[in-house]
Amino acid sequence: MQYNYKSVVSIGIALFVSFTPNAFGLDVNIEAETPFVETVHEGEIVRIQRIQNQNNVLTGGFSKTSRKCPPFCIQPMHVAPGVNTIGELELLQFVKNQLNNGTGVLVDARTPSWHQKGTIPGSINIPFTTFDDDQDDLVKSVALGKLGVKKHARPSFVKKLWNSVLKLTGMQKSAKWDFTDAKDVLLWCNGMWCGQSPRAIKGLIRMGYPPEKLHYYRGGMQSWQLLGLTVVVPKQ
Repeated sequence: MQYNYKSVVSIGIALFVSFTPNAFGLDVNIEAETPFVETVHEGEIVRIQRIQNQNNVLTGGFSKTSRKCPPFCIQPMHVAPGVNTIGELELLQFVKNQLNNGTGVLVDARTPSWHQKGTIPGSINIPFTTFDDDQDDLVKSVALGKLGVKKHARPSFVKKLWNSVLKLTGMQKSAKWDFTDAKDVLLWCNGMWCGQSPRAIKGLIRMGYPPEKLHYYRGGMQSWQLLGLTVVVPKQ
């Protein structure tokens, strides 16, 4: 096999990056030995790192400290029993260890208009209202399919009656959805004053989603931008 000059240079650069964690000599790392984390967003590899300009400051809407409450009230550290609340480093570990190998899903639980302004790389947009009790089952089914959840086959009359008894006694949360292959899901929204991802989490739990498979990034987009981490604008 023959290689031209450009091929040799490209291979050399790839090897250099692969074996040199701090290949570009970044001054602002994520951790001392972690300059960046890579993932795939909309079919393209995206590098998550911090803004290198050490004079950079937060501007725009996420520089605000105070919003009217309600609805923009401070969220609790633990939104529901069994749900794991995390910070930025844990989110990046989730990206490397679960999102990148297909066992986890990173969910931007905000409305589409917020998502289009910029999102955390690797996120998919599933608006928080998707899991409300009055939401159409078809909408829920499409969203849950992305999380590894299937809808049970239509039960017989006897099984339906028995499931109703179980639900009334509190012994079964949902006979409609099969959570056997449910993935780990990390949900986030605009910040610790935003109730969108907590509402989505509570809706998922009501449907029967195992709480130990749910994770809550409380800092959301405001904390993400405060640390100068990469934001991507979804394709139109």
